Amino acid sequence: MANKQIAEKIAQLRQQLNHHSYQYYVVDDPEIPDIEYDRLYRELQKLEKDHPELITNDSPTQRVGDQPLASFAQVKHELPMLSLDNVFNEQELSEFYRRIQQRLEYDGSIEFAAEPKLDGLAVSLLYEHGVLVRAGTRGDGTTGEDITQNVRTIHSVPLRLMRDYPDILEVRGEVFMPKAGFEALNRKARENDEKVFVNPRNAAAGSLRQLDPKITASRPLAMYCYAVGKVEGMTSTVTTHSEMLNQLMAWGLPLCKERAVVTDVAGCLEYFNQLAEKRDALPYDIDGIVYKVNNLRWQRDLGFVAKAPRWAIAHKFPAQEEITRVNDIEFQVGRTGALTPVARLEPVFVGGVTVSNATLHNMDEVERKDVRIGDQVIVRRAGDVIPEVVRVVPGSRQGSPDKVKLPAQCPVCGSDILQQEGEAVARCSGGLFCQAQRKESIKHFASRKAMDIDGLGDKLVEQLVDAGLIDHVDDLFDLTVDQLSGLERMGEKSAQNLVDSLKKSKQTTLPKFIYSLGIREVGEATARNLANHFGSLEKLMTADEEQLLSVPDVGPIVAAHIKSFFSQAHNIEIVNKLRDAKVCWHDIAVAEAQEQSLAGKTFVITGTLATMSRDAAKQALLAKGAKVTGSVSKKTSYVVVGENPGSKASKAEQLGVEILDEQGLQKLLEY
Repeated sequence: MANKQIAEKIAQLRQQLNHHSYQYYVVDDPEIPDIEYDRLYRELQKLEKDHPELITNDSPTQRVGDQPLASFAQVKHELPMLSLDNVFNEQELSEFYRRIQQRLEYDGSIEFAAEPKLDGLAVSLLYEHGVLVRAGTRGDGTTGEDITQNVRTIHSVPLRLMRDYPDILEVRGEVFMPKAGFEALNRKARENDEKVFVNPRNAAAGSLRQLDPKITASRPLAMYCYAVGKVEGMTSTVTTHSEMLNQLMAWGLPLCKERAVVTDVAGCLEYFNQLAEKRDALPYDIDGIVYKVNNLRWQRDLGFVAKAPRWAIAHKFPAQEEITRVNDIEFQVGRTGALTPVARLEPVFVGGVTVSNATLHNMDEVERKDVRIGDQVIVRRAGDVIPEVVRVVPGSRQGSPDKVKLPAQCPVCGSDILQQEGEAVARCSGGLFCQAQRKESIKHFASRKAMDIDGLGDKLVEQLVDAGLIDHVDDLFDLTVDQLSGLERMGEKSAQNLVDSLKKSKQTTLPKFIYSLGIREVGEATARNLANHFGSLEKLMTADEEQLLSVPDVGPIVAAHIKSFFSQAHNIEIVNKLRDAKVCWHDIAVAEAQEQSLAGKTFVITGTLATMSRDAAKQALLAKGAKVTGSVSKKTSYVVVGENPGSKASKAEQLGVEILDEQGLQKLLEY
């Protein structure tokens, strides 16, 4: 057979195998028996073995790589992979629906694309010109791990897309292990006296994180896609999420067949109840239902909050419960200083894992449930994730154990514990000093809107703290090139750059310095108002409650947080150490600072500005007392429009909101 004929035969076999994989994994309608598929596969394998120069990475025979990895590389997601907020009942779902209607200013019916929430691992697939080139885990939403070699072994994931695909396509989905495969895997492990997996999710996650792709290939993994990330090189006429999913299926990507389009809360609940009834019969584990606003334009208008979209929610199934005993109750201090009472339990198996600790949330919950040491309690994994104490088992209490009391001092640093009237959460007032909060306080201190220390990212902060090089923010300015260059992935040049950046950051502004201290509920705007009102840090530090309450946007709770912060000796000590390290700023002339010509006005900025960045425009507006938000409403005063504006400009026209070009903005700022 001539080389041209061999190449054509190989191409034909690949096309046939890809087609039959699509029929089997995507359409669920196989056209040939497995034995015929195996025959075609072996024929292709032989031809490629005889002609290795014709082998390509997207061939069906090239799923498993030869060499194990030494470690996983990092993957940077160009568009963040967001997590979902949860609801657990009809009331919370109705509240989610109400929020959507309010934001859209629309009181009609809303369609949702609904699908089971698979209990697996979120993964991103990147296709270039139809060929799978990269796969990554979600990680922290911004950075994940490169698991391309392992994902290539999953037969339901196409190595090449089918017909009319875009130049670049990023797809998000869930890798999971079907129940039958999980049971077979554990059965084999028991026969070989090996460790068994606790549940399919752990099995899937462990299989994807194998450095040797041959091990992953031996595991029965599957994947369903549910969203699109980056897309380039294609003009789309798709207007709904469900249409987008159908397009993914047409390109050969596997989707869950239980998905549906439902309307309003009633439709969501009907779908939820249907899936709850058939949950045990499904071939894979699910822990709830995901609802996504079907209209893609509405998704864009609704946008995101923190790390979750406003247009999607996960409706979790009722949790599993067990009875156990409380051995002790301790208080943990979180990264923001919040105290959480935690019950130490007699270990109990709940929802697929052994639970020995469970949250009691806050003191209001402890008192409401009247949980005491020695009690028998019902514990559950809320949303199949967070173990929590539900209630005390009636009649199980032995004797009269003491009631649990909130500690007066932080169990970590000894600072005063504060609990504002009407607030459920108690907090450590240690701020910059408390070891439980130090990583977060240092990250906040170094952030762009605070001290803006270029090169000091979150992971480096954690590395510095874990290595014992810094305890508090003032220690940053004692770091040397020799200390830094000894850290992992930190060469001498990078170390010198960071030392230079630390030196540069010492010249700051009073608003930025106040914000960098991380005082509870003192954000950028409040820090600016405080700086403008008092003019100097000394006056702020010695201000009484009445003086603080005279500052715009400062109420009794914020005033109490500020007073508490500056009443702690160790916080003052750190502020003084920062000044000793030559951190400095110019005090503000109060009369000049209080010139707030745009106070009470709300602005939205959209598009690219020619003479300044959008952030610079925002800062200039804030300095004049204006408020800058991310969404247009009837309460918006002005929408500033640059080049290539988004849908916000159109919405401003619809609502009759005044539109400013860049020249108009400059005139307002000069006024």
